[in-house]
Amino acid sequence: MRLEAKLALFNALSKLLLVLLGALVLPPIVQRVAVAHTDQHLREKQRRVLALIGRDGLQAFERGERAETYADYNIFKQEYITLTPLPAGAPLPPERIFEEPRQVDQQVEDFRILSFARPPGAKGEPAFRLEIGSSLATVELLTATLRKLALWVLVAASLLTVFSDAAFAHYLLAPLRELTIRKLRGIRQPSDFQFEPIDTDTTDFRRLDDRLNSLMHQVQSAFAKEREFMSNVSHELLTPVSILQSRFENMLQDPSLPEPHAQQIVESQRTLYRLRNTVRTLLLIANIENEQYLRNEQVRLSAAVADVAEELDDRRQQRDIALTVDMTGDDVRPLANASLMHTLLRNLLSNAIKYNHEGGRIRVLGRAAPNGGYTLRVEDTGPGISADHLPFLFDRFRRFHANAPGSPEGYGLGLPIAQTIAGFHGATLRAESEVGKGTAFVLDFGPPGFNVTGFMSPS
Repeated sequence: MRLEAKLALFNALSKLLLVLLGALVLPPIVQRVAVAHTDQHLREKQRRVLALIGRDGLQAFERGERAETYADYNIFKQEYITLTPLPAGAPLPPERIFEEPRQVDQQVEDFRILSFARPPGAKGEPAFRLEIGSSLATVELLTATLRKLALWVLVAASLLTVFSDAAFAHYLLAPLRELTIRKLRGIRQPSDFQFEPIDTDTTDFRRLDDRLNSLMHQVQSAFAKEREFMSNVSHELLTPVSILQSRFENMLQDPSLPEPHAQQIVESQRTLYRLRNTVRTLLLIANIENEQYLRNEQVRLSAAVADVAEELDDRRQQRDIALTVDMTGDDVRPLANASLMHTLLRNLLSNAIKYNHEGGRIRVLGRAAPNGGYTLRVEDTGPGISADHLPFLFDRFRRFHANAPGSPEGYGLGLPIAQTIAGFHGATLRAESEVGKGTAFVLDFGPPGFNVTGFMSPS
């Protein structure tokens, strides 16, 4: 998963957690806010009633007799006010706010009540107790309204911050995205790397870009030295090898040479022959990597496969191995080198014959890719390659024993040559194998016009 997606997912989950936490914490907070609002409303009523009494006296609230308790309810029975005279000389009860049921017109309602006592007035007014009540149904309605409002505000704020965080992460990670896409993606060899600095004011990304540029300079220098060294060494070794080969041949022409000595010279010639082939192979790889071959020919893969199959037909029939070729679609490679392509296919088919069972099968399958490229598979029914060996299959000079008893050792320089030629043509070569079920080498060619100017050589 991309870093930007991970950040966006983390922000979304954190906001979801915040919403869930808010759903748990908000109700008691909103409840207290609603109660506090109701208490403030009751005290405001208290001040208005006291102001009215101070202006008009208790007569405005009396109903005939002074001792009669005054009560007033609004039409919906949501609020009430009562005035109850207190006996002369009785202690005044303290002011308090409490919740208690009250009967209102044959109905019992729960009220939040502010109760306080007013001492006798200067005009001979008796002491009285004033109760102002607000129905708890109103408080609950206010609480529910505030809870919904707070929850919706929290959800809206969370969604807004999710999108804002995602937009900011997209903006913040733009240099890293540019670094990955422009500088790293599609790089097949160090020479394809672009050293232009990315546009960023983030110190970490700037340091990463500078360090990557420095590292790629070192890699390019190392690759150039390696290719030059391999090319020079291969050239230098071919001369003494050829001289030794000529001397051995001259020695074998001597009729006085004893038979045991002649046999030793023949064995030495075989060793020298293998050495010469190895040197020529290294020189071939070096020349390919140094772009010393042209890609100016059109090569039809099916025709090249047919030529290689005919060339290896005797070897295949000696081991009674069946060959099936199934290739369809446009298999013409417009920018190719016919000689190198022949070498590539020959190495793959030769390996399929060499590392196969007696009486086995080989299938060459070719299909056009959806992107306009072409995929070629060379499958065998050999012993297969273990998963431990697959990552090192294209390493030069690495050899290991196949899984079946009596199987030949593999693999030397044949597969590194094949991978180098594939990269030279803008293709990738990979292996798929399962022990006991055979191996498939897959060539994935890019679409026509695909950039084939560079390739990554095997280590």
